[in-house]
Amino acid sequence: MAGRSEKGSKTIKKIITALVLLALSFAVLWFVQRLLMPKYQKGVIEGSFTEEYYREKVPHDVIFFGDCDAYESYSPIKMYEEYGISAYIRGSGEQYICQTYYLLRDVLRTETPKVVVLSIHNLQHDVPRNEAYNRMTLDGMRWSQDKIDAINVSMTKDETFASYVFPILRYHDRWDNLTGTDFEHVFSKDITSHNGYYMRCDVKPLGKLPRQMPLITYKFGENAMSYLDKIRLLCEEKGIELILVRAPIEFGWYEQWDENVEKYAEQYGLTYINFCDHADEMGLDMTTDTYDAGQHLNIYGAEKLSVYFGQYLVDNYGLTDYRTVPEVASEYEKDIKFYYDMKADQLREIEMYGELKSYGANAIES
Repeated sequence: MAGRSEKGSKTIKKIITALVLLALSFAVLWFVQRLLMPKYQKGVIEGSFTEEYYREKVPHDVIFFGDCDAYESYSPIKMYEEYGISAYIRGSGEQYICQTYYLLRDVLRTETPKVVVLSIHNLQHDVPRNEAYNRMTLDGMRWSQDKIDAINVSMTKDETFASYVFPILRYHDRWDNLTGTDFEHVFSKDITSHNGYYMRCDVKPLGKLPRQMPLITYKFGENAMSYLDKIRLLCEEKGIELILVRAPIEFGWYEQWDENVEKYAEQYGLTYINFCDHADEMGLDMTTDTYDAGQHLNIYGAEKLSVYFGQYLVDNYGLTDYRTVPEVASEYEKDIKFYYDMKADQLREIEMYGELKSYGANAIES
């Protein structure tokens, strides 16, 4: 009997040892994977935007979607200060319209906004075309069927689904690019946006716009339009007002594309606002309100647009003034402080160096 008992005890110890070693192996693999994945805390910070939404503690009446025309053109903090609007921008670099659809579905898992604002700038791309942009949008999504579907419709020919499940397959060769930021943010990351808004306080006036080459066709692609239909139908199903918008940027757009959007909006009874037509009303000045010669707005332009559009939203959609809701207002007070602290930091950096060295593609990407 004693022999059997001793043998059984040894077997149990072997099993426990094997399980402990297996758990340690998974822990090490997880740590290495987290270490190697880009942190997007400096330089190209847009890769942090998708996941930052999940840290929100307040409801949102308005959710914006789109690419840089969305996250660089509207300041939710300014909208809250002026009108009490609670808004969030679920934008990402070159966000493709199919990804917008699944990000909207992802939002609807936890809240139902009164208004969805869709930047139509991303309609120009029929299908995803760049893995780097796919990663910045998709890696930060929480796992759900919507993320699975978003990955499947986004992958370029050289991507694999397994590399999204196990990002170490994609980033295993980043060892030479690791910086102190990677080690500092293995377990947690700082917030880089302001309710999804990408702040830039530097100024580079609009120069002469490059001549645009004519296109063979100005029709949007079938895939892009099919996902626009899906977004529209999903909003109808959930009782959400859908607004199509174009930021007041002349760069990289064709009048014929505007005509296509206008026809679509008219066909389905949607509101389409081309803010290029309202630049004078909002007092936009592209000698001071852009940071990259007219391709995107800086904070001064974004705040002007936000005040103008915010007034339209409160006048037409019965939004809640969340400044009167104590538990929401207390959270926004923290957001407002963070907003103006970052603005002050950027202005100091500009005064010191004449430019923002810690932002944009020329900074260290981590």
